[in-house]
Amino acid sequence: MIGKILGNRYEIIEKIGGGGMAVVYKAKCHLLNRYVAIKILRNEYTQDKDLVNKFKRESQAVASLSHPNIVNVYDVGEVDDLYYIVMEMVSGKTLKKVIQEKGPLHKEEIIYYSKQIARALKHAHDNFVIHRDIKPQNILITEDHRAKVTDFGIALSSTTSTLTNTGSLIGSVHYFSPEQARGGYTDAKTDLYSLGIVMYEMATGKLPFEGESPITIALKHLQQDMELPSEVNPSISEGLEQIILKLTQKEQISRFQSADVLIDALNQLETDPYYVLNESDDEMDENPTQINTQTKGDAIRKMAGTKSKRRKKPNKSRFILVAGILTALVAALLFTFGLFYVSNLFGGSTDDNLTVPELEGKTLDEAIDELSELNLQHRIEYRFDNKVETDRVISQNPEAGMTVRPGFPIELIISTLDESSVVPDVTYLSYDEARFQIEDAGFILLDPDYVFSDLPEGTVIKQDPRAGSSLPEGESVHLIVSEGPEVVMVTMPNVIGVEINSARGTLEGLNLMVSEVREEFSNEYVENYIINQSVPAGREVAENTSIVLTISKGVEDIQVEAPIIETEEPSTEEPEEILEPGQTTTKTLRIGPLGTDGIVEVQLFRLDEGQKTLLFSKTHNIDEEGNELQVTVAGSGTQRYEIVINGEPKHTAEVNF
Repeated sequence: MIGKILGNRYEIIEKIGGGGMAVVYKAKCHLLNRYVAIKILRNEYTQDKDLVNKFKRESQAVASLSHPNIVNVYDVGEVDDLYYIVMEMVSGKTLKKVIQEKGPLHKEEIIYYSKQIARALKHAHDNFVIHRDIKPQNILITEDHRAKVTDFGIALSSTTSTLTNTGSLIGSVHYFSPEQARGGYTDAKTDLYSLGIVMYEMATGKLPFEGESPITIALKHLQQDMELPSEVNPSISEGLEQIILKLTQKEQISRFQSADVLIDALNQLETDPYYVLNESDDEMDENPTQINTQTKGDAIRKMAGTKSKRRKKPNKSRFILVAGILTALVAALLFTFGLFYVSNLFGGSTDDNLTVPELEGKTLDEAIDELSELNLQHRIEYRFDNKVETDRVISQNPEAGMTVRPGFPIELIISTLDESSVVPDVTYLSYDEARFQIEDAGFILLDPDYVFSDLPEGTVIKQDPRAGSSLPEGESVHLIVSEGPEVVMVTMPNVIGVEINSARGTLEGLNLMVSEVREEFSNEYVENYIINQSVPAGREVAENTSIVLTISKGVEDIQVEAPIIETEEPSTEEPEEILEPGQTTTKTLRIGPLGTDGIVEVQLFRLDEGQKTLLFSKTHNIDEEGNELQVTVAGSGTQRYEIVINGEPKHTAEVNF
């Protein structure tokens, strides 16, 4: 396969990966002069007509996706029964590798990566593409810390780590959903379940379900509750745990109903450390599960278990009876857990708890001042209301008189006479894209603040107001934008004349990187000592600048190529003539090349029956006299000569007189 050209433009260079279904190669696109990744369907699948048709259909659908958090698909094709997909070449590592290297990730990292994955899924779902194989191995983390989802809709596998159902794609067993395990209907919420498992692994460093076989693991997804994330990693915040648990509910209807809702919950968790889920954080179609509890998951699981299961009903009266009983049970459970929620969330009678003040009817400034004096946070949402004076509190949550913990956020609904728009989520977008979305929504963008960060320069880090807030058109939005990593300048030292390992240590101590070491001959420095550096000594450079060093490989071993060349006539430069008695025939010999520079000692000897006679000797300056010289000799018959340079014999030759 190496060297093969597909579609008259993609030259296969090397194999870089593979799975049960396909092999991935690095290739060069000669049309656009760029490197790409090409996924080629394995030979054993090319005879399966249904699978090939599915591969074509789904790869073409994926090629229509274009999103910064999705690995771009550039082209699909078929050549000589080879079915291939041409994709963006991404430099980085998989999320699986990141987790293996770092263990449990920090809350901020989990939110950061999860939001990007959710954005990718939202884009795919909006375009009617379901991934069905979300797992850390299919999420690439680029060198600038961006998550990119790959293998959309094509992750068929016949390995022991996956299950298939009548040829259908259902994903890797550790991450797939209960409906995939039972061969049921898959939709957008299937991808969200798998993302929940990925978030569980990011938060704990381990998988929720393990087993001796894929079937065992699949059954656990269907029947068994996972160990709570906080039991594995006690540092996990309650809000993050609730989001993970809601994503991984067994029933699809109990999960987040769209990636949009998940993104909004992650945005709120990012800005509010005390954030917990509530009914407004979801858009349930029916029988909404109450998630506004702080019972560490048990209530979530029990309430999810109260959902009625559809059964074949023998008659209408029995259905009514069963429905009534189930309704009563749901109501009882909700009441019980509601009491527990109120007691736990608002703190009971603990001395540290605070009483929520009456804020309705007050101006926004008055409400904020009062909450600040009580050490309470606030969240603001504007609502159009022509009956309440603008900038006054329409309602609050929690209500006045309730007790809450210090620092708890009080949600304030503020009246505005202007129709409100929703503030778009622009975090982690480029500043230009963020400006376009904000201004397109009817808001005014204030001058941003710039801070150093690990995110690429020009990336939006935070926004105020938060995404999803209702705000009157014409109001201002403020952004905090990354200036890139903080640049630390250092002075380039002089390492010429220093041994390479010592020089490397000096540079690394200044956070300068030796990117390349070259070798050249030198008459001045011995082997492995620096003779040149790419950045001159004394120059100010940024940390992590790449430095190229050139080291000596010793004095050049002068190779004399055909150093004696006969000439028909003596040289016009009147070289020194060596005459021997009784000999009248002469030849002019040219000796060289003698080297590249410097001074060399040149000697010419005649070899005669074991004897060696010195005919010529000269100290020759190559820089001034050139790298060759001429000598005229006299003789008869055939004579043998030897050239010696710097005391070393370099060449022997026969000359016919």
